[in-house]
Amino acid sequence: MPKRTRIINDPSELVPLLQTFQSKEHKQVFNLLLEEWLTKGDIEDKMGFDATESISILKKCGLLESQWHMPKPGKMPEKEYHSSYSKVQSNFQCSFEDLSDIIILTFNKYEEISDLITELEELVEKGNHSMSSLTRAMNKNPLYIRSLARRSSKLSVMGQRLKMNEEN
Repeated sequence: MPKRTRIINDPSELVPLLQTFQSKEHKQVFNLLLEEWLTKGDIEDKMGFDATESISILKKCGLLESQWHMPKPGKMPEKEYHSSYSKVQSNFQCSFEDLSDIIILTFNKYEEISDLITELEELVEKGNHSMSSLTRAMNKNPLYIRSLARRSSKLSVMGQRLKMNEEN
């Protein structure tokens, strides 16, 4: 079955991708899901570790498809996952200053940037969803705000707006 190509037009989309593939476990889960549809339990049986975080971060990157797995009669349905992309193509331009900000935000420990992430989450929770007003409130450029939002498990980037994830 031929796979699709993930096209990256926004440099901030590199943040979750680089985070994902710096982890050996996340990469192993991704590679396993390239081959077949598997439930979380199946992944954990094959890999020998809890796959919750890997599934979550791969979903946030937009690299996973999910569907309901119909079990034998009398059993509860489970979600099964599959990697939807096997290639990546990037099509963006940014300054080295912006690229360095993206790299720093990607590889800094969460604790080092948690204050900024918490500030951004609080602004969005209070109803400040617009990228232009968030850039003014935090005195940062829009690419920095989008990159920071992509480090948060509570926020989603929707064009020029941020929103709280429905799970939270």
